[in-house]
Amino acid sequence: MNAAAGPGMWSLRRVQATLGLSRRVVQGLIAEHVVQPERGPRNQMRFTFQDLVLLRTAFGLQHAKVPPRRILQALAKLRADLPPSLPLSGLRITAEGADVVVRGADGPREAISGQLVLDFEVLAREEGSLTLLNVGEAGPSVGKASDTTRLAEAHFQRAEALEDTDRAASLEAYRQALALNPAHPCASVNLGALLCEDGSCEEAVAVFESALRHGVADALLHFNHAVALEDVGQYEAAQASYEVALTLDPQLADAHFNLARLLSVQGDLQGAVRHWNAYRRLQSQLIV
Repeated sequence: MNAAAGPGMWSLRRVQATLGLSRRVVQGLIAEHVVQPERGPRNQMRFTFQDLVLLRTAFGLQHAKVPPRRILQALAKLRADLPPSLPLSGLRITAEGADVVVRGADGPREAISGQLVLDFEVLAREEGSLTLLNVGEAGPSVGKASDTTRLAEAHFQRAEALEDTDRAASLEAYRQALALNPAHPCASVNLGALLCEDGSCEEAVAVFESALRHGVADALLHFNHAVALEDVGQYEAAQASYEVALTLDPQLADAHFNLARLLSVQGDLQGAVRHWNAYRRLQSQLIV
């Protein structure tokens, strides 16, 4: 497998940002063989569009409390029904109970039972990327992107592909993407995470706060902002950012875990226990 992820491959960070799932949830689904991502030369995980659909479907069925055996049966059927590549028209995935159906996103939208526990679309975007939308969200924003947006996405794709081979060029490409589209959540999350890995957490904080000023309301962005704030010793601000992340996504197990640890250090044992219990409850909901 080449180090540069091709247009049909996604990194773990991008999967998290696209699906809105925490690292622990994704890793739990991998441990249960929902998907088997490929590995790059540095053992980094690379996901296909089929992997994204399977992960999103598995999490949705779990959240609807479908029994694990039925989830595994549904995923086996879905895996067999998915095409090898995403059609330009996109796909619509629906589920009533564990009966998962794959349709063309541009096909007729026949009346569907009101018992759906899952209904989302996978749409092709420029530069080989994709987006997942709950049905009903696909409004004007799904239309043709502006030239600036497409160029920003091209820089983002280049940045992701360069992460493992040319760190400096990758950082610069993420910055170029954000210069064109300051509200690109994936570029902000990835750039900030790389900067923190390199020990530049203050710069990472600035990246996250720029995204927030431009109106990005994303749980993973707030979560990564909180991690960076912790690393620079701004513990009260980190706590506030973890709390915003959980307001946006109460299922973000990593945020509960980190907030429990932070509150424990600060002496708020009651708050720490509350978030630790929430973390354990979310972990127990993974497929067993």
